[in-house]
Amino acid sequence: MQRIFIPLLLILLTTFQGLAQQNQKPITISGKVTDSESGQPLEYATFVLQKTDSPDQVTGGITDLDGNFEIETAPGTYNIRVEFISYKTYSKQGQTFNSDTNLGSITLSPDVAQLAEVEVVGEKTTVEVRLDKKIYNIGKDLTTSGATISDALSNVPSVNVDIDGAISLRGNENVRILINGKPSALAGFGSTEALQQLPADAIEKVEVITSPSARYDAEGTAGILNIVLKREKTLGFNGSVNLYGGHPTNGGITANANLRTNKFNFFTTVGYRYREGPGNGFFDTRYFDPRQDAFLDSIAYDRNIEDRDISRINRGVNANFGMEYFFNEQSSITGSYFYRTGSDEDLTTNINDYFLNNDPQVGTTRSELETEKDNTHQVSLNYINRFDKDGHVLTADLQYSVDEEVQNGFIAEPVRYNNTNNNDIAIPMEETSTLEDQTEYLVQSDYVLPFGEDSQFEAGYRGTFENEVTDYRLLQENAGGVLEVNVNQTNVFDFTQNVHALYSQYGSKFGDFNFLLGLRMESTQLKGKIESELTEEELQEEFSFPIDTDFDNNYTGLFPTVNLIYEFTERENVSLGYNRRINRPWSWFLNPFPSRSSRTNIFQGNPNLRPAFSNAFDLGYLKRWDKLTLTSSVYYQRETDAFQRVQEQVFITGPGGSQVEVIRNIPFNLATNDRTGAEVGMLYNPTKWLRLNGSVNFFRFSLDGEFNGVDYSQSNNSWFGRFSSKVTLPWKIDWQTNAFYRGASDDIQGRSDGILSIDLAFSKDLLNDNATISLNVQDLLNSRKRSSFTTTDFFEQDSDFQWRQRQLRVSFIYRINEQKKRGRPERQDDFEEGQF
Repeated sequence: MQRIFIPLLLILLTTFQGLAQQNQKPITISGKVTDSESGQPLEYATFVLQKTDSPDQVTGGITDLDGNFEIETAPGTYNIRVEFISYKTYSKQGQTFNSDTNLGSITLSPDVAQLAEVEVVGEKTTVEVRLDKKIYNIGKDLTTSGATISDALSNVPSVNVDIDGAISLRGNENVRILINGKPSALAGFGSTEALQQLPADAIEKVEVITSPSARYDAEGTAGILNIVLKREKTLGFNGSVNLYGGHPTNGGITANANLRTNKFNFFTTVGYRYREGPGNGFFDTRYFDPRQDAFLDSIAYDRNIEDRDISRINRGVNANFGMEYFFNEQSSITGSYFYRTGSDEDLTTNINDYFLNNDPQVGTTRSELETEKDNTHQVSLNYINRFDKDGHVLTADLQYSVDEEVQNGFIAEPVRYNNTNNNDIAIPMEETSTLEDQTEYLVQSDYVLPFGEDSQFEAGYRGTFENEVTDYRLLQENAGGVLEVNVNQTNVFDFTQNVHALYSQYGSKFGDFNFLLGLRMESTQLKGKIESELTEEELQEEFSFPIDTDFDNNYTGLFPTVNLIYEFTERENVSLGYNRRINRPWSWFLNPFPSRSSRTNIFQGNPNLRPAFSNAFDLGYLKRWDKLTLTSSVYYQRETDAFQRVQEQVFITGPGGSQVEVIRNIPFNLATNDRTGAEVGMLYNPTKWLRLNGSVNFFRFSLDGEFNGVDYSQSNNSWFGRFSSKVTLPWKIDWQTNAFYRGASDDIQGRSDGILSIDLAFSKDLLNDNATISLNVQDLLNSRKRSSFTTTDFFEQDSDFQWRQRQLRVSFIYRINEQKKRGRPERQDDFEEGQF
């Protein structure tokens, strides 16, 4: 166990070498470490020098890509030790060095007896605390074998993925998703749909950044989730194949391959997935006054019950190809290409019953078939130059992404029964088509300059340039049975967002005190142009609020960050962070033309939305014992101009110019949102056969705002907790259980009940540990449902919604020249991780 922490200890101990060494001219000890059987160099092997007359004086380093090491130290007599996980230790005692010395090639032999211990260590989920983030090395999570990235995020402390797939951080959905530190098409241009299609076993780790430093985007008032994907760095060829299938019908295959030479690193991931995802919903809406519906030929009713059945088919292929070329030991360039295509079909069937004074009036069956085809391409180029081994680094990134989505909807609602005197009720058919074209360019450069022993300066630029064109058309059946365009709903929305960002930050260490101070400047341009057959005056009359059909809004802001850590001991510290953030409205929230979730329920964007800004404080505490790691924090955030969705009854234009009353869901800059919370996390490994992981997050938010004369101010408490246990059973069978519970909460127009979800998994290694077979069940109790109550001035509604029912899956993984989990530490560049 101690070997795993040796590189970290070396860095700390080297910082505090005795004054005796400072007055002597240093010498250099160098050499190379290789495998005794293959002769290949061993990267990340640890070289240790221990002063014989002062055993507390220890220095050393880690071998580079070619197995070389070079250590500066004072002349003297040392004990030498070379270590590498799963290899026998090389050691020599009492070696005297008075001048520069090259030790030549040091060979290490594999130690078979250590392999079992290495596997246990490698499977652990661990947490690292940095000045501006928590890093969760996910380890071997059985419940996500064959699952998606979205599924895996639901097991990360502080993170919640709700039944609709929306991701929140500490209960706040305004979270920024990054892939390898950058905005990416893999994260779906601001949505999370793509994360529900990509394989979870591509994840190396997840960085939970609740107090982002200036190097990160200021976007996302809740903070940032940075998903770091795997990239194998060992010489030779290795790979894996993951084949899985389950019930309801789902299956797929993912293959990873990596070929590494001294000059090149080729890597690829290719996957195909097919999933059928049945879901359901129930909505009981009671109107305080009888209403009439033009679609129902003005039949009066005061209650509507919808029993919804959802059938989904999701198919997708994703592929990532890349190559890294090493100019020398210090610099390299990496090019990669990512492609994703999807073909989905969703059939939603609504059984509708309309009542007046509890007497059934009319019953209909509404069927909506929605098809979607999606193609995403992303090309990335990255250059890195490490000027020295002390963290002096320059990087440059170029990225181009394009995404095209085509959605078509077919809606029919025949009458099942009619207890009224009107026998001519015929609800018109509808067809919708949506074409979305999205393009994004990213240009980024970062520069890191260490100076002195414990200080570092960083500066950088990032430019993101996004354009999204949404072409929406609605056709409705007229009195003659012919589909014609509804010009009041049909439109083209052209949206552009350009962001220029400059940042600099400085970090240093004084004894046990670390700090990182930064300032980021971001200039944002939000442009939108609406093309419609309606005039601007007609649009304002149709949508009941002022609309600018050609807006160009510009915002420039400064975003300071402060992050502090005080280390009581090597295993105990306290941290304090402050940051200012921005939440920009994205195109869906700005497009004023409604999207139809049902005939009587629509979502409508608001082009008048302004960005929301927040100021956040975070106080954290970490304590490590031999078998237990405890993390905790308390936090406070104030967000101004916060987005809130409001439901209201409005009239929209239907077939033939008829006025149809619907429930509109629309976002506004409604409120000031104060959020206070506390969270506690625990990682406990009492024995080799038992590992426990749990966290609890309690938060309170207070809204202060009104809309259309209605006061929506409120305060609410809620909480969520998760618990995971992993047990090694006889015959080396692993058993993992994950449980999640989200407490009930008050909304601005109602209340949501608590949600419980339990996942279960078993796995067994086969074929000399080169293969693993696993069985997992997601939502064991079939209880992952959202139940809520909504009340307005016009109606009240009880609803239940289940996005996806219980899933059963069997997965088989075969590894080629790849251990279950390598125990060696992976080198991380200082500019990525932050060394303070």
